[in-house]
Amino acid sequence: MSRLSYDLVVIGSGPAGQKAASMAAKLGRRVALVDRAGSVGGVCIHTGTVPSKAMREAVLHLTGFRERSVYGDSYAVKQAITMDDLLYRCRHVVRTEVEVIRAQMARDGVTVLYGEASFADPHTVRVTRDDDVTEVGADHVLVATGTVPLRPDNVPFTPNVVFDSDGLLTLPRLPKSLIVVGGGVIGAEYACMLAAVGVRVTLVEGRPRLLEFVDDELSESLQFRMRDMGVRLRLGESVSKIEVVGGGEGDDGGGDKGEPRRVEATLASNKVLDADCLLYCVGRQGATRSLNLAAAGLAADGRGRLKVNEHHQTDVAHVYAAGDVIGFPALAATSMEQGRLAALHMFGRVSEGPGPVFPYGIYTIPEISMVGQTEQALTAAGTPYEVGIARYRETARGLLIADPHGLLKLLFHPRSRRLLGVHAIGTGATELIHIGQTVMAAGLPIDYFVESVFNYPTLAECYKIAAIDGINRVREPAADAAAVPAATGGPALAKAA
Repeated sequence: MSRLSYDLVVIGSGPAGQKAASMAAKLGRRVALVDRAGSVGGVCIHTGTVPSKAMREAVLHLTGFRERSVYGDSYAVKQAITMDDLLYRCRHVVRTEVEVIRAQMARDGVTVLYGEASFADPHTVRVTRDDDVTEVGADHVLVATGTVPLRPDNVPFTPNVVFDSDGLLTLPRLPKSLIVVGGGVIGAEYACMLAAVGVRVTLVEGRPRLLEFVDDELSESLQFRMRDMGVRLRLGESVSKIEVVGGGEGDDGGGDKGEPRRVEATLASNKVLDADCLLYCVGRQGATRSLNLAAAGLAADGRGRLKVNEHHQTDVAHVYAAGDVIGFPALAATSMEQGRLAALHMFGRVSEGPGPVFPYGIYTIPEISMVGQTEQALTAAGTPYEVGIARYRETARGLLIADPHGLLKLLFHPRSRRLLGVHAIGTGATELIHIGQTVMAAGLPIDYFVESVFNYPTLAECYKIAAIDGINRVREPAADAAAVPAATGGPALAKAA
């Protein structure tokens, strides 16, 4: 058994782990990054953010979905789309991203160790790879292991028939019909993608509407668009039983051995749904089971997550945690920032990081993005607000990209006109939101948009249109913005999550 020593050992090479390792290395510290062989990049690169978004881009391109409002509903770049068509881009992007991460770690002088990591004691991480065991001592440890799909014992997971979001990426062929259990971000995104390529999708969600943390108007718009694509929404329903039926012995769902296997899902309301496959995506849990947390004096909660303070420290002061393993908001972008801030704090650097104004992006079809508060959150808090709306069809760019349904909504205080929230649905929403994020972080009134010049034709013009629309609803001139407290982004979202 060999032994090494570092200033920081990072467990997990996803967004949080990468940024923490790079930040610490740039501070002149000796850093080791531990992950399984072939897993550099973590869930984000291999089974989560990047593959799902690559698949979405393939869907939009091959189906010609973006152009159908111009060329008709029958327009498509390719008629017979296969699973291999959708995954081809995924594989290419994943390979490239892995090489980018490896190159960055090498450039920053970070040592990458491959193997299964576990704590031997609070300052020692044991890395096991086959029969080789290396003990790595560290002054500080960052746990950034991410999450894995929740797999309840009462769900009969069966390859290619009943699967989670990881299993979806290994399907040999596209099913003709699919039941999606869970209408959260992952379930809604995959439901949209697969419906766009012609799969008959039924989505079951226990809550009365999809994505309850999203602005009501945007959620309703998404549901309308999903139904228009052919998705059957079973909202306010729960699944009480899942059964795999049919198929011969050893059949993997491909239908090569007699009648192909199918899935029957019985709802609590006694409705029975039938489909070729079922995608189960009701929650995720922290990937901490194999870490031997007890040896470090730590314990995870019932969902495998670690509790941290505002500096991302666990109950053991020199052990930090960041990314999805600490829970909400569990986004790649916020995970990167958490990792960076953790590295700064552990080595005594004062952070000049941003305030709590974080953007959120949901890659459904159409995509949704938001920053700040929702109408329902402001109403619940008793905060006065006014609304300004712009629709993509009011801009030349919206017509050029054939998205007449897109929408940008500004929520602002009627006296100071300071932005309280920005919400967008439509093509490029996740890019468009950053303009509002910047103005909100600067504490500027929406008059800024009226007085600014935006390139023509662009979707950014929506900000000027929405600002004028909002100001026209307010009679009195803007008050001193400093006299009105700024809104922060996220309390309602945190509560909803």
